Amino acid sequence: MRIRYKKWARPELEASEFYIDEPETLKGKWKQQFERPEQPLHLELGCGKGQFISKLALENQTINYVAIDLVDAMLGLAKRNIEQTYQEAQMKPKNVLITRFDIERILLLFSKQDEVERIYINFCNPWPRGKHRKKRLTHSIQLEKYKQFLKENSEIYFKTDDDELFESTLIYLQESGFEMIKKTYDLHQEPIFEKNIETEHEKMFSEQGITIKACIASRKNIETLFPKKQDV
Repeated sequence: MRIRYKKWARPELEASEFYIDEPETLKGKWKQQFERPEQPLHLELGCGKGQFISKLALENQTINYVAIDLVDAMLGLAKRNIEQTYQEAQMKPKNVLITRFDIERILLLFSKQDEVERIYINFCNPWPRGKHRKKRLTHSIQLEKYKQFLKENSEIYFKTDDDELFESTLIYLQESGFEMIKKTYDLHQEPIFEKNIETEHEKMFSEQGITIKACIASRKNIETLFPKKQDV
């Protein structure tokens, strides 16, 4: 989604207590940035205006979240949405951090020491043209990167309105050794999440009569992929 430049975004982000300006310096040390470092760590890749992460983080105080986007204007809006959501609940956003970074280079941010347990990818750019498909956040190239910092038996939650992207993603996940836990071609008629937090895009597409596709996939246990040899 394109968004107009907002001159206030960068100053507000730099002044925010939950914005990380140099995320590369925290590789392997993300849990220590939270008030409760012992809690599970989840990521949202491509958080946009932050409607999803603000509600998700507020409703799950026993989980720490990092939300990433590439555009300052988007993150500025995400910052404001998070603040508003928490203020309405008379709470402070102590379990969520936001940062600006190119997700294609995500291995500069996270390592296995971060023990990420879940990734959310909602309505990412489908990059329909063949030569651009490797830019997809669910492409096999990206999935192989995620595997380097995801814990065993961790999960990827994915939602999209795009039929071709969804079908391709199912293939990417299989090729990269992820196990399909649940999938649906109409999320609102066949819920697969304990609670579905509707994003801005999701509401817009649903109102247009476009069904929402979704899946949950798990990173297989390494011992399942490479069983230990039995003693003779």
